[in-house]
Amino acid sequence: MATLILFVLSLALFVPLTSTYFPTLGKGSSLSTEKPEDVLTSSNGVFSAGFYAVGENAYCFAIWFNHPSHSHPHTIVWMANRDQPVNGRRSKLSLLKTGNLILTDAGKFTVWASNTLSRSPVQLSLNNTGNLVLHTSEGYSLWESFDFPTDTLLPQQQLTRNTKVVSSKSQSNYSSGFYKLFFNDDNLLSLVYDGIEITSLYWPDPTIVSWDTGRSTYNSSRVAVLDSFGNFTSSDNFTVMSADNWMLLHRRLTVDYDGNIRLYSWEEEEGTWVISWQAIQRPCTIHGTCGPNSICSYVADSGRKCSCLPRYKRKNHRDWFYGCEREFNLSCNKKDSGFLLLSHVEFYGYGTEEFQNYTFNQCKNSCLQLCNCKAFQFKFDEGKGSATCSPKTLLYNGFRSPDFKGDLYLRMPKSNLLSTNSIQEFHLDCSSDDTVLQVLNRTYEKSRPNGTVKIMLWLACGLGGLEVVCILLIWCLLIRDQQSWGADKQGYLPAATGFRKFTYAELKKATEGFSEEIGRGAGGTVYRGVLSDGRVAAIKRLSEANQAGESEFLAEPHTKAKQPPPTEIKAIAASHCPTPSASAQHRRPLPNVIGHCQT
Repeated sequence: MATLILFVLSLALFVPLTSTYFPTLGKGSSLSTEKPEDVLTSSNGVFSAGFYAVGENAYCFAIWFNHPSHSHPHTIVWMANRDQPVNGRRSKLSLLKTGNLILTDAGKFTVWASNTLSRSPVQLSLNNTGNLVLHTSEGYSLWESFDFPTDTLLPQQQLTRNTKVVSSKSQSNYSSGFYKLFFNDDNLLSLVYDGIEITSLYWPDPTIVSWDTGRSTYNSSRVAVLDSFGNFTSSDNFTVMSADNWMLLHRRLTVDYDGNIRLYSWEEEEGTWVISWQAIQRPCTIHGTCGPNSICSYVADSGRKCSCLPRYKRKNHRDWFYGCEREFNLSCNKKDSGFLLLSHVEFYGYGTEEFQNYTFNQCKNSCLQLCNCKAFQFKFDEGKGSATCSPKTLLYNGFRSPDFKGDLYLRMPKSNLLSTNSIQEFHLDCSSDDTVLQVLNRTYEKSRPNGTVKIMLWLACGLGGLEVVCILLIWCLLIRDQQSWGADKQGYLPAATGFRKFTYAELKKATEGFSEEIGRGAGGTVYRGVLSDGRVAAIKRLSEANQAGESEFLAEPHTKAKQPPPTEIKAIAASHCPTPSASAQHRRPLPNVIGHCQT
């Protein structure tokens, strides 16, 4: 009794406090995309049906859960036109007087229809289980949404031999995806990847006999149903019992876009859906996860990761569904082919044939003899003492797991391998988004030590040592240049003039200790001097207090050197030579410049 009271209270919380809803839709009536209030709501307030925005100006007629909080997005459980949305203007769901329920686009084109006919009065109602029913006034059902599931089963909704549950393409794309749950021809409930190029069964595990998993193929009724306590039962003896199956909760069974089946229960306190059960515990065993020519690996911290095979590249950087493609051309000549070893990597299915008790060389040759063979799988069973060989013409559903005791040998041109060995090994690092490849030489045929490899290693070490020595020499030269640069301070300016540098001692001797002053300027004082070769020169000495004039002094010889010499007096710009500041103007010009001072 307490459980029922709790369930009734939880239902009450789903009822929108301010919403107005239509209990039914009668003949000649319609719901419009332009009127957000045109919504059918169940009498318990749990479900609503109406136009749901799936994109910009794109709408689908859908059924959803009414969550108690507007901060949560609605949970869609059914769609009429998931693969063909309608325009946001002038699109309608109409119940015709003929008894047919149709969905029309802006151009009055019929996108979806119930294909029903009735002369009696009919109406469309959304009942408390989330089932949208078109029925007569006597209660006879003409059409039900429960008979046409999309990606979700609700309690009391049956999955039959004529129905299937199809995933969405992504979390935000509600159109039909690539994973389907249905009863196969063996009366078994099966989950299949139905891609563009291939279709493959992956649940239940196709490598295990159905009887070993407790399934039965004898019951041909092919029906499965979920109840509100979280129990899902199937005619093939498959049964799921939710961990909280003693509680009457809102539940749903969904084939999610990632290819897993999950049973969800509504957690009232948290205001969210929690997973009560999921079919597949190892996500990389789900087919189609990473697309062709790629490997799925599971990382505990970040979940599953996809990576391209070595020497392959991604086709689409936004969607792993498209997989990877080769970066090389493969020759049919077996002498041009080698193999790269991928340890603990398996590609399920799509082998030409599975050979038992083949040796490694026999398995390798069986692949080399086929032009379209991309790789071969080799697995040795130590318990049985036998090996299984499987050449692969397509590389789909690849995954890496330490539990897998076999290896994959990827075929590629020998020119793409690091040595002439026909077999090499690479290690896959899935700690990052990009694949890190480390190729190691490894031969599987008995032979004497490979001298070529040793020579290559010694050569690599020698080149590496030479590179280190060169780097050290360059570093030493740079340090020396920096020291010379610091000593000259702004030495790049005098170097630009192209004149001779005089030492301070030479200039002091030439001017007899800067004794004969012949002029003054804003930047310093000019002295008469006699050089060691007998030439008379005017020597300009920079004032220490006027550091801003240093560049001007250094540029002055370069400028004056271009002027014609009017006298026999030579000029030297004496830079970096400290003296008291002066502010007087030049008394004589400094023609015919021959050099500058170097401290």
